[in-house]
Amino acid sequence: MPYSEPINPAGRPQPAAAPVPQRVAKSRRLLMCPPSHFDVTYSINPWMEPEKPSDRDSAQLQWDRLHDLYRELGHTVELIDPMPGLPDMVFAANGATVVDGKVLGARFRHMERTAEGPGYLSWFREQGYTDILWPEYINEGEGDYLLVGRRLLAGTGFRTDVRSHAEAQEFFGVPVTGLTLVDPRFYHLDTALAVLSDDEVMYYPEAFSAGSQAVLRELYPDAVIATAQDAEVFGLNAFSDGRHVLLSSAATHLIGELKSRGFEPIGVDLPELLKAGGGAKCCTLELRDR
Repeated sequence: MPYSEPINPAGRPQPAAAPVPQRVAKSRRLLMCPPSHFDVTYSINPWMEPEKPSDRDSAQLQWDRLHDLYRELGHTVELIDPMPGLPDMVFAANGATVVDGKVLGARFRHMERTAEGPGYLSWFREQGYTDILWPEYINEGEGDYLLVGRRLLAGTGFRTDVRSHAEAQEFFGVPVTGLTLVDPRFYHLDTALAVLSDDEVMYYPEAFSAGSQAVLRELYPDAVIATAQDAEVFGLNAFSDGRHVLLSSAATHLIGELKSRGFEPIGVDLPELLKAGGGAKCCTLELRDR
């Protein structure tokens, strides 16, 4: 018998397996934008190939499935009218960041999306939001800002200006932890990391710099770690209500890990929207009014 193999004396009881947590879903209020003008007419990330055809009708059907799932799960879904000439406006997560009813507007890096920021802020004003900040520095909303409990994880490296992290901390009054992305396929934080609960995340380590990986290990030592295959099918562009996790059905390793921790993963596939580098989370902006 190898020395490293554990020896279990006869009759000694085995340690009990850790109990699976009982997960509780929390009803959320969400903002979505129908893909009425969706198309891939330019390329601002590695997923976008304008020479390949996209099907708007298929995109609408896939988006409808996500929208209907949210409502079936008990969430409130608000809609913003899509604007002609803004095919990426469907990715509502990029439109702003909302914490405690405060709205930090989005200022996009690429010219093709710059009009989305004012468009989303107009919606918030029309809904009666008053604590609104038009940012000085580039940030792309919840694409790069993810709230975990009372800590805001903030991505940088490809889109959001690192200087916006201090701007967000001052505005929201919550700690902001910067994380540097290094793989252009995972250009936004929400393509490389997903929030599962107030103190749990799942992420793909290789999408981050060495220092950011160390920070994530320190903050979340029990995080769910995604494989390269999980990340490449956009399995981390996921939405969790604390119990149900909506993610790509092709992220099979993540689905197994989530089940083992008491979550209920639900496969949601958006192959047309993935042609523009978007998934379930990209289509979903959480309205945290309080």
